[in-house]
Amino acid sequence: MVYTSVEDPTKEYTSGTYPKQEQPAPGLQKRMTPVPDCGEKTYKGSGKLLGRKALVTGGDSGIARAAAIAYAREGADVAINYLPYEQSDAEDVKALIEEAGRKALLIPGDLTDEGFCKEMVDRANQELGGLDILALVAGMQQAYKSIAELPTNVLRKTFETNVFSLYWTVKAALPHLPKGASIITTSSVQAFSPSPELLSYSPTKSAISAFTKGLAKELAPKGIRVNSVAPGPIWTPLQVCGGQIKSDISKFGQNTPFKRAGQPAELAGVYVYLASNDSSYVTGQIYGVTGGLPTA
Repeated sequence: MVYTSVEDPTKEYTSGTYPKQEQPAPGLQKRMTPVPDCGEKTYKGSGKLLGRKALVTGGDSGIARAAAIAYAREGADVAINYLPYEQSDAEDVKALIEEAGRKALLIPGDLTDEGFCKEMVDRANQELGGLDILALVAGMQQAYKSIAELPTNVLRKTFETNVFSLYWTVKAALPHLPKGASIITTSSVQAFSPSPELLSYSPTKSAISAFTKGLAKELAPKGIRVNSVAPGPIWTPLQVCGGQIKSDISKFGQNTPFKRAGQPAELAGVYVYLASNDSSYVTGQIYGVTGGLPTA
């Protein structure tokens, strides 16, 4: 019998404060200090997704990387999407998926292009031999001290990346998804308690929550479940590529009741649960993983 230890959640996965650092967007996870923990050395699978076929957007780094690794170790073949600049991080994920004995498919491209979203889905379906999990995680986040500083092109691209791409990807995927398939979007604690410096980002996460609940009602009669994960402050490349006001990065996550930021690995289990048959009676729900920050 294998026993698990009881861990203090205020101490687990934490590295204390974060050193000031900056990268040009979209950033590379391997250049962060400390490098985010996506479960590369810790996630252990138990066959919950054996034989499944998953498409994960943003799968090169952060939360999506953690989900992709977990899906593979649970038995799924996995396609990941990412921007071409992020190729080196994506290659690392591919190796981890293949180490788990599963097929890995890399699909670089820009989700703000509707045509690419369709090509991405069609390629994943064809090369994986089907598609029954959509984990839509990719996102854009840029912080500005004032709405007066927020450029229109950034506002537009944030909505295209975070919201429009969901419509385009789901529309392309629906003809391929069987009964029992799962669609998982990624909202945020920002949908419930928006920060003033994230006025381009927070409203997209509110839109994702509404999108998820409405789509869940539409697809329930077809046997397709739709749920969302709402992360709190999680240490990912978003935070060092303009997602936080520079002076605040050292205190990132310390406003939570646990007094620390989360790591991507701490969300992997939720993405697995929502993809698996364990959540067969769950749809239209928003699952908060926020370190205690409210999502209602």
